[in-house]
Amino acid sequence: MYHYGFLTTFFFVFLVSAALADTIGQRFKEAPQFYNAPSCPNIVITHDSSLQDVNPYGSEEAVHVAMTLDLTYLRGSMAAILSVLQHTSCPQNIFFHFVISSSTPTSNLRATIATSFPYLHFELYPFDDDSVSGLISTSIRSALDCPLNYARSYLANLLPLCVSRVVYLDSDVVVVDDIATLYNVDLVDDKVLAAPQYCNANFTAYFTSTFWSNPSLSVTFADREACYFNTGVMVIDLNRWRAGDYTRRIEDWMELQKRMRIYELGSLPPFLLVFAGNIVPVDHRWNQHGLGGDNFRGLCRDLHPGPVSLLHWSGKGKPWARLDANRPCPLDALWAPYDLLQTPYAAALES
Repeated sequence: MYHYGFLTTFFFVFLVSAALADTIGQRFKEAPQFYNAPSCPNIVITHDSSLQDVNPYGSEEAVHVAMTLDLTYLRGSMAAILSVLQHTSCPQNIFFHFVISSSTPTSNLRATIATSFPYLHFELYPFDDDSVSGLISTSIRSALDCPLNYARSYLANLLPLCVSRVVYLDSDVVVVDDIATLYNVDLVDDKVLAAPQYCNANFTAYFTSTFWSNPSLSVTFADREACYFNTGVMVIDLNRWRAGDYTRRIEDWMELQKRMRIYELGSLPPFLLVFAGNIVPVDHRWNQHGLGGDNFRGLCRDLHPGPVSLLHWSGKGKPWARLDANRPCPLDALWAPYDLLQTPYAAALES
């Protein structure tokens, strides 16, 4: 026989979960709370805007992580957040900056994040899709044409001026090392950006013959040892970005792309045009990318040789989609432990 109290709890949790699910289409369970190690600096993060002379992020010891949030990749984002918190020594010193489309209801995403991560320090930043949609050219995969995919170029405009550095992460990553190690990489020689780079990749393939056959364009890389890097994992000095007006530089290349086809692949090529050959290289362990396969078929891939600090399912195939379809790749099993998706029935049983 069922007890009345159990049924009441069941239906209450069901209704709350259903209310969020009706809006975002997914339900997520609450993640464990993680605490700082004794060696972590003690910082106080406040959301009290009346304290005008107080840095709301505590101090320079805070680690800032930026991500985009949308309904399509929300399940991946939740797993990425959990992985960051689980593997860092100082989880209470991390502040997440989530960029969302201005057309997405802020309250629903905020409630979703706060429900799964009640102790998370975070803020949401609406991104005006119209501000960039006119600059976007169609690419080889429609998912790459989403305006929010270009928000990484506008972080310096969106985030508060007191945030001087940020780690940008795509939603299809799992971090298995301390994110503070990546965050604190030395941006030597006044470099703006740090990322793993891959000089063995065929760099010419990222641009069209129109680009390479035009001397006034191809000269862009004449004085640089340009190498491919993946923009899904980057450390950015926002002060240097702002001072150098790098958003405008990226937009200039996007405007040219509208007039003449110089690349095929979404938001990546403008970054390469501006930064390739002029970044601080980071150990490859911080972006074991390509686990989603190519942009057409999303076939399974193996890890690159060497140690792993971050797994990245860049490419067409996403681990949650392949797991749901019962067609997972072997490495998707490494993503599954961070999946917070659950059913309302499971939520009621856990309450």
